Formats: sequence, structure tokens, C-alpha cells
Amino acid sequence: MVRLLQIEFIKLWNNRASKILITSYFVLLTSIALVAAIKFDIGPVKFHLAEVGIFNFPYIWHFNTFVTAFFKLFLAIVIVSMMANEYSNKTIKQNLIDGLSKKEFILSKFLTVISFSLISTVFVFVVSLILGMFYSDYNELSIIFSDLEFIGAFFMKLVAFFSFCLFLGILVKRSAFALGFLFIWQVLEGIIRGLIRWKLFDGDTTETVMGFFPLQSMFNLIKEPFTRIQAVQTVADQVGENIELNYHVHWYEFLIVICWTVIFIYSSYALLKKRDL
Repeated sequence: MVRLLQIEFIKLWNNRASKILITSYFVLLTSIALVAAIKFDIGPVKFHLAEVGIFNFPYIWHFNTFVTAFFKLFLAIVIVSMMANEYSNKTIKQNLIDGLSKKEFILSKFLTVISFSLISTVFVFVVSLILGMFYSDYNELSIIFSDLEFIGAFFMKLVAFFSFCLFLGILVKRSAFALGFLFIWQVLEGIIRGLIRWKLFDGDTTETVMGFFPLQSMFNLIKEPFTRIQAVQTVADQVGENIELNYHVHWYEFLIVICWTVIFIYSSYALLKKRDL
């Protein structure tokens, strides 16, 4: 496995565009810390974003994993391009000639997906822990390390999304078309949601059905955290609104995403095995 990973990282390291995208991705992950510096001081209106409580433990695990998950597109481009380059540079054929089996080839790509996801998760965990230590009103260990389910959900979300990108890269062979297909699939899920709600079910049932679709199931792992902020809850109470949402990560949501990950990786292997290279 180490040999397979070494092969993939050598390829990425020798690709200038990949290095730029990977570096930009981790710079953006770090930039979440800049949110703490945002202050508004306009006459009587004084507002410091860090004082709203977004960096309080354990809420910070929820907030940071939700926000930083949007940056995953940078690594998605790397993964799709990684597969496109295999075809355009004919390295996939050379790897197979050199004795690498198709199963090992897919395994090397999946190990890269796991590595990117794991490094990203550890990075977000460390950045969140440091920010929480500086800005959180709570420093008890039992509070600091509660709600770590969001870190696990973040890892699984990245693995599934990157596996989907890997499958699209193998299916389409062109990075631009693969990313275009990803966008089209996102739009398609939105259209299906609208049709289901219009013709078949109410809102709650529609969301349950959509939870079985790949991109929506990944999104469902980490719900939006903004209505959980105390300031938002206070405003809602003042206007007579009662916000009661279930923000927790559920085992069945994990299971759905794991199933999609298995489907994407197996489909990638089946497609590669069937295709004449």
C-alpha cells in the first residue's frame, strides 16, 4: 500500500497545477482563523464575530467542519485531473505494462482519496482546537472533546465526495467534462427534489427521500450550524419563532454515505476492468 501511495504522490508532486491547488486548499482551510479578526465598528454598532460564540466548544466542531467542507472542490479538481492525466499522458497504460493490476491501480487512487480526506480532517481538527483554545468561553475537557462526531462526519463526507469525483474522472476521462457532470448532477438532484415535492410528498418526506441521493446524503452528514448560534436563537425567541432542529450526525446517514462510497469505488473498478485501454 505504501508503494502505491508513493506512486500517486510522485505523480501529484510533479504536476504544477496539482501542487498549486493542494496548497491553495490548505491555505483556505487555515483562513477560517481570519473570521476571528472580523470586526464591525460603525458608530454605535460594534460587532466582533468571534464574540458571537462561533468558536466556542463544542459548537466550533460543527461550524468549522460545515464551512470548510465547501473548500473540498479544490481537491476534487485535483482528483478529477489526476485521472484525466492518466489517460492523456498514457501513464495508466504504462503502469499496467509495468505490472500494476487494475485492482491495484484503483486501490492506489482510493488510498489517495483516503489520504487527502484524513490529512484534511486532521488539519481542520488542529485549526479548530487552536481557535477554540483562544476564543472559547469553555475549557473543560468534557466540553472540548464533545461533539467530535462532526469531525468523523467531515472525514466520511470527503471520502465519499472524492470517491464520486474519482468515478467521474474514470467515466468521462476529461477533467472539464467530469466537473461539468458533477455540476449537472447537483442541478439534477435539485430538480428531482422540486418534482417530488410538487407531485408526490410533503416537505419532510421529500427530504427523507432525497437523503438517499449521493450529493444530498453527503450534505446531510453535517447540517447547517447557523441557526444553532445563541444570537440567532435569541432573535428567533423575540419574534416568536421556535427553532428546534436535530443537528446530530445519525448512524443511518453514515451508512448511506458509506454505501455510496462502496458503489463509486466498485463502479470505478468495474468500468476500468471492462474498458479497453
